[in-house]
Amino acid sequence: MSETMTVAERMQDLLQRWENDSDRRAVFLSCYRLMTHNMLQAIQASEFHDQEWVDKLLNHFAGYYFDALEAYEQASPRTPEVWQIAYDAARQPKTEVLQNLMLGVNAHINYDLVLALVDMLEPEWKQLPEERRQQRYADHCHVNEVIGRTVDSVQANVIEPLEPVLEIADELLGPIDEWMTSKLLTHW
Repeated sequence: MSETMTVAERMQDLLQRWENDSDRRAVFLSCYRLMTHNMLQAIQASEFHDQEWVDKLLNHFAGYYFDALEAYEQASPRTPEVWQIAYDAARQPKTEVLQNLMLGVNAHINYDLVLALVDMLEPEWKQLPEERRQQRYADHCHVNEVIGRTVDSVQANVIEPLEPVLEIADELLGPIDEWMTSKLLTHW
């Protein structure tokens, strides 16, 4: 893979291979690619206080995902346990689509994001004026809003094609399930 390949291109390349191979790790990656696409659009639209910083965070955050994947594929003991569990589950034919998705989301948000934020904030935090700190926090919170805007697309384009019965639940619940999912992700 080219070193100059963007995060989005890397995701798309990997996703095509996994979909062709019926690799169920594609469930989380499909969701992650949609959210990354929407984040990149939000950056392009100048929705953040510091577009450059958010873009660096997005790329650094993705680096944790790709590093864990590489470690897993090499059967390395440095594979983070949370990703080991998520990837192993994706290999189990009885694991449901939502389980695969939520295991990946959990690993990436509750593990990778924490590390990426520390990496990005620790070197600058002491010198950052209070106003810039508040802007960093506002940008972080806005990420949750962008993710919230993506939930319906994830349902329609990732989950429902693989689990058509969930489309009925989505229709019955109306916007409530999207709202609950967005709240869950924000809480995480």
